Amino acid sequence: MSNPPLAITGSTGLLGAQVASLLSAAGAQLRLLARTPDRAPRLPGSAAVACSYDDTAAAASALEGIDVLFMVSASESADRLAQHFAFVDAARDAGVQHIVYTSFQNAAPDATFTLARDQYATEERIKASGMRWTMLRDSLYLDFLPALVGDDGVIRGPAGDGRVAAVTRADIARTAARVLLDPAAHAGRTYTLTGSEALTLDEVAAILTRDTGRTVRFHDETLDEAYASRAKWNAPDWQNDAWVSTYTAIAAGELAEVTTDVLDITGTPPLTLVDYLAGTRQTS
Repeated sequence: MSNPPLAITGSTGLLGAQVASLLSAAGAQLRLLARTPDRAPRLPGSAAVACSYDDTAAAASALEGIDVLFMVSASESADRLAQHFAFVDAARDAGVQHIVYTSFQNAAPDATFTLARDQYATEERIKASGMRWTMLRDSLYLDFLPALVGDDGVIRGPAGDGRVAAVTRADIARTAARVLLDPAAHAGRTYTLTGSEALTLDEVAAILTRDTGRTVRFHDETLDEAYASRAKWNAPDWQNDAWVSTYTAIAAGELAEVTTDVLDITGTPPLTLVDYLAGTRQTS
């Protein structure tokens, strides 16, 4: 008798798609949950099913017969925590036995990064559900760091000389796939998934300068400067707070820890920024 399929959320996004691809290549049967199933990847052994975090009835139906669920955090929104709670409750009601959840490094009720507080609350909801769980607390995405550079070649934010142990989505995906293929071995564990080094944003700017040949520098904004420089996007207050607190979390040292969890689980160390940039050039 074949094992029940693994349910994967976020398969239309960069992280979820990589996890799904790795699991499919390993022979796993997958149920890809997506708001728009037509956008889900076409993979051997997979079936796409309509599902959204905030539709409890549809989510419970989509999760029927699922034992293990990979839950990627929902897109940033004012009601993301409510969506998370509704989805966790639906998974519990559907009989899901184990959730592997993508959280954030040093998630806590008083985390400097505002969205990490929601991640902590989601972790607690999962733990209180009675389901088995594994938390993957990811650092900032290393492959996102180049996008911090403005059109003028400047990275702006109140990060000071704090360090960030950023990790690629590919390294997170490799780790998540290993956990999902043997979830019982990781039940009740919280892993902090980081890169193999912690860099200041001055160091990030110097690496990007060497890689691209374009001068990149870091400007350590004051809080007032940070909010003023982001006002042009007319974003809601919660979004501005999240953007700015990404940098103040770095300044506070909350993203500086480097762990060996990626290496320990996968047997392969995570990429450095230099390695990642070199790989990007080779595939472009």
